[in-house]
Amino acid sequence: MMLVLAAVALWAAGLALNLRLANGPARDHATTRLLVPLIFGATLIGIWELCVRGLGVPRVILPPPSQIAQTFAANLPLLWGDFTQTILKGALAGYVIGCSAAFVTALIIDRSPFLRAGLMPLGNFMAALPIVGTAPILVMWFGFGWQSKAAVVVLMVFFPMLVNCVAGLSDTTAMQRDLMRTYAASWGQTLLKLRLPAALPFIFNGLKICTTLALIGAIVAEFFGSPTLGLGFRISTSIGQLDLGMVWAAILVAAIAGTLTYGLAALVEKRMTFWHPSQRGGR
Repeated sequence: MMLVLAAVALWAAGLALNLRLANGPARDHATTRLLVPLIFGATLIGIWELCVRGLGVPRVILPPPSQIAQTFAANLPLLWGDFTQTILKGALAGYVIGCSAAFVTALIIDRSPFLRAGLMPLGNFMAALPIVGTAPILVMWFGFGWQSKAAVVVLMVFFPMLVNCVAGLSDTTAMQRDLMRTYAASWGQTLLKLRLPAALPFIFNGLKICTTLALIGAIVAEFFGSPTLGLGFRISTSIGQLDLGMVWAAILVAAIAGTLTYGLAALVEKRMTFWHPSQRGGR
């Protein structure tokens, strides 16, 4: 019971500290904006540890963070191999191929109203296909290696990226396009100087959405067949062995990879769309 009371005290202390920082004179400082979520996350982890130990939760149901950290540190080479197989090979390859193909397709659709009318409804249909149904088929087609996982990722990211690119290329006013025509600008010049810059917020929105979709697709595809390597394979086999520490360690690797890739996409977006009101606080 003492540990549970300590968890309540920790929650109160974390909340008070965060409120003080968030409402203080330095609330707009970059360090404060970084500290607030870090304190919040550390408080949650501390409460998790104290509650699991204080309430005697079985470790096969929910292991404490300290056990997950020990498993993570003791299996670094194994988890690095899983990271390489799932993230660097399956997810990253599929992400690059799928997003690039979607961007090129959006440019083609932009030139052809016939393709726009035909492909966009098909894209909505394909995006609604359940991944648990299509993943086994793609694993049978492309084998148990990372290539089949990349194919699943391509299918998952292609249409969300396509919809964002098409919407972004249409995000110009008739007056802006008329102005380019008065300058005798060609389609390529209009694309590079007007429509592509206007489409960048939509494109980066699609890229950020697809970072998490790629991760989910690569991990789920490994449940339907993979070599003895990969985060999805590790999670499925560790659950069968009731090794929940390893399961959570693999989840931790996936969460770190997803956060870093999303953060990288957001950082590049901030640098390339600094002129957009969303990056200037609405000014």
